[in-house]
Amino acid sequence: MTPYAIPGSAIHTNNGFWGKKQHLNATVTLPAVQARFAETGRFAAWDLAWQEGQEGKPHIYWDSDVAKWIEGVAYSILHHPDPALEAFVDRLVDKLVAHQEADGYFNSYYQQVEPQRRWQERQNHELYCAGHLMEAAVAYHKATGKDKLLKALCRYADYIDRVFRVERSAAFLTPGHEEIELALVRLYEHTGEERYLTLSRYFLDTRGTQPEKQYDFTKDDASYDQSHQPVRRQREATGHAVRAMYLYAAMADVARHTEDAELLEACRRLFHNVTTRRMYVTGGIGSTRAGEAFTYDYDLLNDTAYAETCAAIGLVLFARRMSLLEPDSRYADAAERALYNGVLSGLSLSGDRFFYENPLELDPAQPRGGWRNPLFPITRRPSVFDCSCCPPNLNRLLANIGEGVYTRWGDTLYVHQYMDSDCTDPAAPLTQRTAYPYEGRVTLTYTGDVPLRLALRIPGWCRSFTLTVNGQAAAYTMERGYAVMTVAAGAVAVLDMAMPVTYVEAHPRVGEDAGRVAVTRGPLVYCLEGADNGRTLRDIRLDAAAPVTVEEHRTFGQILRIPARRRADFDGLYRPATGDFVSLTATLIPYHAFANREECEMLVWTLADNLY
Repeated sequence: MTPYAIPGSAIHTNNGFWGKKQHLNATVTLPAVQARFAETGRFAAWDLAWQEGQEGKPHIYWDSDVAKWIEGVAYSILHHPDPALEAFVDRLVDKLVAHQEADGYFNSYYQQVEPQRRWQERQNHELYCAGHLMEAAVAYHKATGKDKLLKALCRYADYIDRVFRVERSAAFLTPGHEEIELALVRLYEHTGEERYLTLSRYFLDTRGTQPEKQYDFTKDDASYDQSHQPVRRQREATGHAVRAMYLYAAMADVARHTEDAELLEACRRLFHNVTTRRMYVTGGIGSTRAGEAFTYDYDLLNDTAYAETCAAIGLVLFARRMSLLEPDSRYADAAERALYNGVLSGLSLSGDRFFYENPLELDPAQPRGGWRNPLFPITRRPSVFDCSCCPPNLNRLLANIGEGVYTRWGDTLYVHQYMDSDCTDPAAPLTQRTAYPYEGRVTLTYTGDVPLRLALRIPGWCRSFTLTVNGQAAAYTMERGYAVMTVAAGAVAVLDMAMPVTYVEAHPRVGEDAGRVAVTRGPLVYCLEGADNGRTLRDIRLDAAAPVTVEEHRTFGQILRIPARRRADFDGLYRPATGDFVSLTATLIPYHAFANREECEMLVWTLADNLY
């Protein structure tokens, strides 16, 4: 049975949580990234007018930044038409087409800076940039019907296929930074050209079969870019976290299209390792700045957490693809955890500032940079980075947030995510009305003409729920985390999930979190900030037995107030333990909203009394 993923273009968010995020992305974030890219020369690089000695020297990854931004525009204008942005993209497309080589090649760095070094440096992102351009081309054609960019990238893909698979004339075999593998599958799905799927599989099959050039700092440790073993034999998530997620997403794609059982089993193993051994409670992944990488099982430090925004986005992409391979709620659970926490924390509430790293603890007093200690993440979101991969990645994810909400498997419609929205795809004639993630009640109205099997995900955080259809208790069965029932035309189903505050503990081997808890409610992880709770947040003890007050908040959506205590301050450094405490009411805000006020401490994992 071939699953059908309902496209994000068919999901129309209303004025709920994600509708507001999409509107902010369309009106603030996309223009903000556009302005920063203009300032830094990323768009001008496509003029191919740079000469040695001038400012604005193109960088090896700039094309990928621009491509992701174009992809974000494509998704956004489907729901928020913007003729000016569309015209701007058209001009960029004209530049690319005008400067594309006769053989199909386009790369603004190599065509201007090192024209004689094409396909010589495996780690210089040529294939990575090409992949993102392919994704942009598919998205822009779907959004506008304009095929100029698509035709150009098909020519480029044909050229890459000839160089790497047919002639094997490049100086390396596989991409140093994976991405083109999943992009080729998207190009195949859109055009029907089998050659692109074949090339994607070729890159996967070839990876890890023989030594290839690595960065000097890795000292030839090929696990950094997941080329230490053939992909079907890999069991643990290793190396650069973004590279890993893009690779695993492509593996899932190819496994689905080719019915490759061995590749599917590898995807299952890797997903399990990521989500049960190497993922933060926020859905962040990649715990170390050294190589922006995974380390080892249960190594999840908080104040030096790297947890790159792009890595969390990559986890969402991987999880969505796993949901297309088999209906299991674990995949949508992981996507949800990342989306509401470790992804959104990468964007300011104002929509124009960004975090590359997303730590779970901040102390502004910690020295940063220089010789002191370069490991602690920054405490404030800047408007742009030198390596600005995350901002346009947020653009495209938010603009296409509806992707991954529904999957149709034969006569069964799976509801993976909950958001206030209307679906216009005839395969999923459904509306959702909900205040999720702040409330657990979701009203789903089926507007189809014939009976339908409806499978509603019961999130992993949910311990109690009721389900009714047309006001009567529904008859359903639980299948791999989904409540499955048959509904008639015009049915109104109400899923009401209890959403209490939960104190979450980490596995005993996560030593960093021993004796501490994370506070969650529904899909949201909460944190303490010094702006509300003063300094020395690590000393606050929440009273887990006390009632929690859930308050609506204009800025943060909802906040929690929990009775707590902390030790009284004293002179000196040490003293005999006295049990001298000061009472307070602790305020917790959603983790994704931290660092939007004054610079201050932040803490996710906190002490708690009366837990058991």
